[in-house]
Amino acid sequence: MLPNFCYSYNSPILSQSRWILYWICNNYYISCFERWVNEFRDAVRSVIYNVNLVTKNRIYTIRYGDFIRTIPLPAAFNIFTMKPLKGNALLILDARLVFVIISVMFGGPAEPFKVEGREFTRIEKRVIEQIVKIALETLERVWSQIYPVKCEFVRMELNPQLVNIASPSEKVIVVECSMDIDGFEAPFFFTFPQSMLMPLHDILFNETGILEVDPGWKTILLRKILKVIARLWCELDRKTIKVKDILELKPGDVIVLNKPKTDKTVKIYVENAYKFKGKLQPPIKGYHTVRIEERIYPEEV
Repeated sequence: MLPNFCYSYNSPILSQSRWILYWICNNYYISCFERWVNEFRDAVRSVIYNVNLVTKNRIYTIRYGDFIRTIPLPAAFNIFTMKPLKGNALLILDARLVFVIISVMFGGPAEPFKVEGREFTRIEKRVIEQIVKIALETLERVWSQIYPVKCEFVRMELNPQLVNIASPSEKVIVVECSMDIDGFEAPFFFTFPQSMLMPLHDILFNETGILEVDPGWKTILLRKILKVIARLWCELDRKTIKVKDILELKPGDVIVLNKPKTDKTVKIYVENAYKFKGKLQPPIKGYHTVRIEERIYPEEV
């Protein structure tokens, strides 16, 4: 449970500590994919005996358009769904990985070779679909510990322009993994639109959800938030004037406020959120002072 003062996720006070919230969510995703690589490695060895290691390298967020341009072609863009989550996700297999798998399956060496300008054959596409099937089956089992999903393969594309799981400016979560086959290591990627996984954030932070919140994380989160520096300021009054009058303002001009001299009430803000009603007090040691009279709650704003 977040502290009382964190009313809005979009408030500036949270923008300074938003990385903490992502850190907690990412820890669930990291833990999930660490379990997945172990299950996938054991399962894929039933098809490819030469697989030595499957590792999760990193998880990061990037704009979809920027990410898709980093993928060398040719590559296998495998689109799949995770129902009931909305939208599509991607499992991208590097062409070098596919060609090495084909090589070792037919008794050849696990060595890199030039693949530019070469498309996948029918046999290679069948092997890709088999690997994707194993990956989605194991992903479905692992994700059931967070949220029950049904992973379904939609189609495979070779042209990235035909793969539109998100707009170019939309953020996606990329899980970068790698597979080691007889000493040759090549990458592959899971890509999830951020909007696709957003409903899971509510579950991760819900105390009555399917996951038990680690009390250690709650303590760290609270300690970090309480150390955030917030801007506290008060508003004497507001006045609406024409742009023409603003342009004519010069040093020495006096702006007459709407508030009468006897009205000493002011609004006190934390960042841009109206939080307290106050009253001007006599100066203390040459400084203006304001006394807090009443706390403002979100439903009263």
